Amino acid sequence: MVYHPFRHIGLQLFALGLAVLLWFVVGRDPVVERVLRVPLHFQNVPELVEILGEPLGAVDVMVRGTSGVVSQLQSGDLAASVDLRVAEPGFKLFNLGVGNVDAPFGVEIHQVSPASVAIELERTGSKVVPVNPSVEGEPAAGFVVGNVSSSPDTVEVIGPESSLKRLIEVTTAPLSVADATGTVRNEVVIGISDSALRLESPTNAVVTVSVIPAQVLRNLNDVIVRVRNLSLSLSAQLEPSVVSISVGAPREVARALSSISINAYVDLTGLEPGQYDLPVRISLPQEIGVKSIEPQMVMVTVR
Repeated sequence: MVYHPFRHIGLQLFALGLAVLLWFVVGRDPVVERVLRVPLHFQNVPELVEILGEPLGAVDVMVRGTSGVVSQLQSGDLAASVDLRVAEPGFKLFNLGVGNVDAPFGVEIHQVSPASVAIELERTGSKVVPVNPSVEGEPAAGFVVGNVSSSPDTVEVIGPESSLKRLIEVTTAPLSVADATGTVRNEVVIGISDSALRLESPTNAVVTVSVIPAQVLRNLNDVIVRVRNLSLSLSAQLEPSVVSISVGAPREVARALSSISINAYVDLTGLEPGQYDLPVRISLPQEIGVKSIEPQMVMVTVR
């Protein structure tokens, strides 16, 4: 077969023209640099280890590439990360460089700022604390709030050990008793004010509020405050150890009440040695409503 070099001359000229056009377009697209604010992620956090506080959330990344590519880049097109796979509890410093950033094809990572990031790691712990139901609003005229209960009445919380040590209780979303004339019951969210902590098993609480007819007001002084759920190996001292309570009850019930018949207490579930300001709680039959407690908080020293 005789070779004819010009048999496909049209296709050859077209390919040559296309190559020249591409070279012309690419050659005319200058290389530029641009700085993008890129989110910083921490990967492979070891089990039973927590990151304390709010570590650096983003870094400035200088990228380099052709203007056509770089001008279309968005922060979400890049990913900066620090691998904590072998990190141990304590204050740690990690270097940040071009190897910590993933970029699309055609984009070169030139610089990362800052060049390092500091984080503090702490062991994960758990603690069982009481649920303190929150009630808002006023019952209808002639009625008062009686007994308030939560189910569950305790929950397990997990998080950094230092944060758990300061945690006394968790609260619920407020349950309104506005204009109520009878028992109010509803499922509400359990909340923790410290964002470093979380429930071991996400759950809601069923809060029950007894709303009873207004009754005879009775003031009781020198009501002894006792402790509940104190570890057997510890002791506790309260200051003050007595409170004054104002209650509403049916006339005959109110007449029979005395300071020693009122069950006032503080819950020491899970508390370690230290000083705590704890709310005084009152356990009473549903027909008796608590109007006020003075003082509402007592200082508890656990040894």
